[in-house]
Amino acid sequence: MADSLSGAADVLAYIPSPAQGVWQLGPFPLRAYALCIIAGIIVAIWWGERRWRERGGQPGAVLDVAMFAVPFGLIGGRLYHVATDWQKYFGPDGNAIDALKIYQGGLGIWGAVALGAVGAWIGCRIYKIPLPALGDAVAPGILLAQAIGRLGNWFNQELYGRETEVPWGLEIYRRVGDDGRLDMMGGVSTGVVDKVVHPTFLYELLWNVLIVIALVWLDRRYRIGHGRLFALYVAWYSFGRFFVELMRDDEATHIAGIRINSFTAAVVFLLAIAYFVFATKGRERAEQLQPATGRPWPWQLGALRTYGAAEAVPGDPDGVDGSADSEVEGEQADAKAAEAADAKDEGASVDVTKATAGTAPAGEKPEPPAAGTAEAPETKTSPGAKATETTPDPDLAKTSEDSGNADAGARDNGTESDAGSTATKPSGSRQNDS
Repeated sequence: MADSLSGAADVLAYIPSPAQGVWQLGPFPLRAYALCIIAGIIVAIWWGERRWRERGGQPGAVLDVAMFAVPFGLIGGRLYHVATDWQKYFGPDGNAIDALKIYQGGLGIWGAVALGAVGAWIGCRIYKIPLPALGDAVAPGILLAQAIGRLGNWFNQELYGRETEVPWGLEIYRRVGDDGRLDMMGGVSTGVVDKVVHPTFLYELLWNVLIVIALVWLDRRYRIGHGRLFALYVAWYSFGRFFVELMRDDEATHIAGIRINSFTAAVVFLLAIAYFVFATKGRERAEQLQPATGRPWPWQLGALRTYGAAEAVPGDPDGVDGSADSEVEGEQADAKAAEAADAKDEGASVDVTKATAGTAPAGEKPEPPAAGTAEAPETKTSPGAKATETTPDPDLAKTSEDSGNADAGARDNGTESDAGSTATKPSGSRQNDS
């Protein structure tokens, strides 16, 4: 009796799978997997938009870029899945048309992130937004979207691990379609438990949520930017995914006995760590996140081409408006012109005769100049003036004795005539550059 109760308790501890993952709404199937993917995308855009505004970005930018990134991501995820599980679609028992049935599940996160990043790059180039900064803003939201998307694997009864007896094992039900045939993903449960397995989708979901919490805390604590927060998201996710893959035993391509996703996780982990270590530290300023104004919608291709041509500036590959640079260059040219004018005036003033000689003291006669010198013009000095214009004075034609006394008086007062005159200087005078 005790053994049976213990066994019943263990069974009750198992995690049940949903009875079905598809509901018919008339002719249209409503798939839980698709709803989870859509819900994840909405959460990622909403939270990414909020974080972008908090960093100083313009509202609406994340949604604009998402119009490119989301389609590219879905295509990339499907391409990676088909490429790594090609035998399911192109093998002897495969159907190539099934490769297009994305609603049946099968999105490789590696391809989704890689090709989604290409789409985001295109959007950022169009709207002139720094891609690394945008990646940091949306990284926690993307990872939370992945966690929500893992619930779709639960409805589809896929991505589970090996059989187990742990209390939190996942029950996989036998499902059949309307035609009575076995349909484990799209059918309805018969109530028969096919097996109990490790819920690896749940392990990855919980790991993703832990990383989201860590990313948000680190970003607030250390203000990480320049794409380094996105690199941390990729590195930590890859680290956890490596071990989750080792627990799975469903069909997959193997290399040397190891699942190909494990190899991919290891390579991506190393690349992400390298980027985090060598990328620029710190965070972008708010003004660096501002895109150009008047942005058309992503699907307006003609308007986008016109917008890009209008924003482009010759000689500026980034398309940045050069009006501010032109104003600065004009101010610099005006300053140089003013300096040239001052230099010209200064040179002209040197050519004009100046005099700094003071008036001889009363009662003294001016000292006569040396013999053979030319007559010097009279200097008229006003009180407090440094230098005055020289005017020719006919009365200066005096005797050599009077001229010599005047020159001696000027030297006694500590002043001398400036050497900038066109007249010939006395041979015995000294020159002083002031």
